[in-house]
Amino acid sequence: MGLKISLKPDERIIIGGAVLKNGSGRSDFVIENNVPILREKDIMSLADANSPCKRIYFAIQLMYVDEKNIDEHRATYWKLVKDVIDAAPSTTVQIDQISDHILHDRHYQALKLTNKLIEYEQGVMNNVRIGTGSI
Repeated sequence: MGLKISLKPDERIIIGGAVLKNGSGRSDFVIENNVPILREKDIMSLADANSPCKRIYFAIQLMYVDEKNIDEHRATYWKLVKDVIDAAPSTTVQIDQISDHILHDRHYQALKLTNKLIEYEQGVMNNVRIGTGSI
């Protein structure tokens, strides 16, 4: 049995590298083979990748949906995580967990963990703003 997907009107989804946009009504369909799938809520645009950890998410997203260029995306990922760990060593444990998923080609699981890294980054940034008195 495949994976049943229900799309809301006008919702986007990436299936196997193809971006699909639903029409004006609700749609249900079943994906019967193993392909990368990202629902709109999990898709990050380049413009939204506006912080170091969001850029990590974007690189993993590209690894997941653009297998043809995976070596380039992996190189970008490793550079980004090195920069983040150098700037914030407290992220090492989370990044190690994400990297384990990357090394085992579990990109979707890596994306889910990277959401937690983004939340951590936002919390750190909020604390820095509060600590310096800036908004």
